[in-house]
Amino acid sequence: MLTKPALVWNCLLQAVLNLLFISFLEMRCHALPFITSGTYTCTNGVLLDSRCDYSCSSGYHLEGDRSRICMEDGRWSGGEPVCVDIDPPKIRCPHSREKMAEPEKLTARVYWDPPLVKDSADGTITRVTLRGPEPGSHFPEGEHVIRYTAYDRAYNRASCKFIVKVQVRRCPILKPPQHGYLTCTSAGDNYGATCEYHCDGGYERQGTPSRVCQSSRQWSGSPPTCTPMKINVNVNSAAGLLDQFYEKQRLLIVSAPDPSNRYYKMQISMLQQSTCGLDLRHVTIIELVGQPPQEVGRIREQQLSASIIEELRQFQHLTRSYFNMVLIDKQGIDRERYMEPVTPEEIFTFIDDYLLSNQELAQRREQRDVCE
Repeated sequence: MLTKPALVWNCLLQAVLNLLFISFLEMRCHALPFITSGTYTCTNGVLLDSRCDYSCSSGYHLEGDRSRICMEDGRWSGGEPVCVDIDPPKIRCPHSREKMAEPEKLTARVYWDPPLVKDSADGTITRVTLRGPEPGSHFPEGEHVIRYTAYDRAYNRASCKFIVKVQVRRCPILKPPQHGYLTCTSAGDNYGATCEYHCDGGYERQGTPSRVCQSSRQWSGSPPTCTPMKINVNVNSAAGLLDQFYEKQRLLIVSAPDPSNRYYKMQISMLQQSTCGLDLRHVTIIELVGQPPQEVGRIREQQLSASIIEELRQFQHLTRSYFNMVLIDKQGIDRERYMEPVTPEEIFTFIDDYLLSNQELAQRREQRDVCE
């Protein structure tokens, strides 16, 4: 049987133990702060041995301790984790597309809708960039890669791409006619291009003047030919004779008082040795020689009537009294006069410098060595 002092001591010890047990049961940690873009759940709130597990919102990943436990010293184990956005945005580009070039063009205008973009985290897209032409641009023939890149607030990025393909309908390459050449619009063989046929000096076009490249990739019509120019000297007037050369040939009219004229013989001799250069420059020679009634007028081997000779002299102001010569352009305009013989090179230089069209200049460059 316990003595009175022993009972007192026993009561005091039991009271201390109860106090310690109650304190142990009531021991707690401070409330954990919430984390950005995440949350946590605890097994027993903030009480001792309570475990709090962290999780992040969709699109975020947890970095740091996934769980923390309330310890006896009233602190939480570990450290506070963070939720980090490391998922790239979701981006979907339009479908690749193919388009035909427009008629007479080598390009096609192509449109498309912008890409569909969504961020997997907070839904915020800060920037979308385009590498390539804008929608509605004109694209040349070939394949073109269009690339879009989307960025979210955490600088994650995602890209997508699609192809724009432009095709040009083309016809077979046309060959220029013998004794002639072609001038074409656009690229010369694409849908809608028009090619016009031209003949060299001394030749006339027989057939359709131009052909068009059709959507079927075939040329319209059939190719014309260039045949030697036929000069009709049996006309009623000098104007009717000259009209045959309009926009086709230049004329060099040589006039002399008689066939024995020294200047005349010298000039004709030089011209006869330069027929290639004259043909290249589309020059036809008309001779008016002598006095009536023995006066002779001729174009090549064809003889002119006395009335035509007289009209030509009056129209071009060519005298029978001495040697004189006139150069007439393709529009029938008097461009240069000579009172004494000149070398073919002088005539050619004048024509090349002042009378050739752009197309003739191009032809001359191609045929530079033809007469050598």
